[in-house]
Amino acid sequence: MKDKILENIDNPAHLEKLFRSDKSAFEQAINSLYTNQQKTPALEFWRARLLYKEASISLYSKKEFGWMVVFVLMAGLIANIGNIKGINSELFFARNTSFIIIPFVAAYFLWKQNAKKNIKIMAVALFSISALYINLLPNLPISSSIQLTYLHLPIFLWCIMGYAYVSENYRNNEKRIDFLKFNGDLLVMSVIIFLAGILFTAITMGLFELIGIKIETFYFQYIAIWGIGGVPLLATYLINTNPKIINKVTPIIAKIFTPLVFINLSIYVVALISKGKYPHHDRNLLLIYNALLIGVLALIFFSVAEIEKNKKGYYNGILLFSLSVLTIIVNGIALSAISYRLFEYGITPNRIVVLGGNILIFINLLIVAFQLLKAIKNNTELTGVQNSIAKYLPVYAVWVGLVAFLMPFIFNFK
Repeated sequence: MKDKILENIDNPAHLEKLFRSDKSAFEQAINSLYTNQQKTPALEFWRARLLYKEASISLYSKKEFGWMVVFVLMAGLIANIGNIKGINSELFFARNTSFIIIPFVAAYFLWKQNAKKNIKIMAVALFSISALYINLLPNLPISSSIQLTYLHLPIFLWCIMGYAYVSENYRNNEKRIDFLKFNGDLLVMSVIIFLAGILFTAITMGLFELIGIKIETFYFQYIAIWGIGGVPLLATYLINTNPKIINKVTPIIAKIFTPLVFINLSIYVVALISKGKYPHHDRNLLLIYNALLIGVLALIFFSVAEIEKNKKGYYNGILLFSLSVLTIIVNGIALSAISYRLFEYGITPNRIVVLGGNILIFINLLIVAFQLLKAIKNNTELTGVQNSIAKYLPVYAVWVGLVAFLMPFIFNFK
């Protein structure tokens, strides 16, 4: 191995191949050569590289861990309000589940980034006003406008969390992109922790079942409930203290599923046109379309992140452009369907909101498709795609805020 290294000392690519072919022998040879041979830049480089040790995964980080525990305890205490006698637990969780999670993740970022006082005050004020507002709404289960508030207020809170994440850099596209990437990592890590929690729960219940004690009701009511806020907070903590632990997974998942979604969507569009079954009369199909549009936007965003990292953008850009065009077609069908329902059956809160959301997503997809086409034509990097998504985020924030706070009053709580 030493002779091979010396023969190729000025050939970095071949040295890398030697290293990968037998890492142990290569390391021993480099150590021997470094001791007995004249020091060269190549030997200095490989010596430093082989001696470098990456930091191990840490589950404990002094103050950070302590604050995470404090936030988990606070979130758990709020979650347990639903267990207080006399409280309508179903109504409480319908209105407040997002407040058990999002404000505390935001508080973690405000603390970690040592945000300015005005940022903290603004975030606290927005969360407090939102909590007060939703809990003062009348309890009208058949009210579509109030149900829309239940659906859109958590998204508005997510936007406030984004404001806490970017802090005073709220105009910075890179920070917005980082926030979106964080959400992908958060979702993956939370699912992993959640699945581990399910396994732990099954084992715990099984053990007590063996000795004739049924703890299901007590366990879910007083113990598992702490996981509502605990899981996302623990996931946030792990992602931030160990950034390499998960940040490669989300783009890879997107890279795998992008071609699959493209193939699936292509076949679906052909089948849809040939069969002529459009969602004009099917409300559930229309809801699936909306979920699909949001999912495709996320896929495009995280796929671009993977492409940027690997610098292989041209052919992947063509795939993403094709996917965006297909999705625009599906969005066009959805817009046609909701417009038809609006004119045929009249104005309702649900139809107005679905129409508005579809128009916003349609515009966003057109911008993304244009940026992809521009990158393909010029054979350039796809950073413009990420920036176009990041710049559009405030538009969604304003829309969900209007829906959450104004729709019940516009439609008189109907």
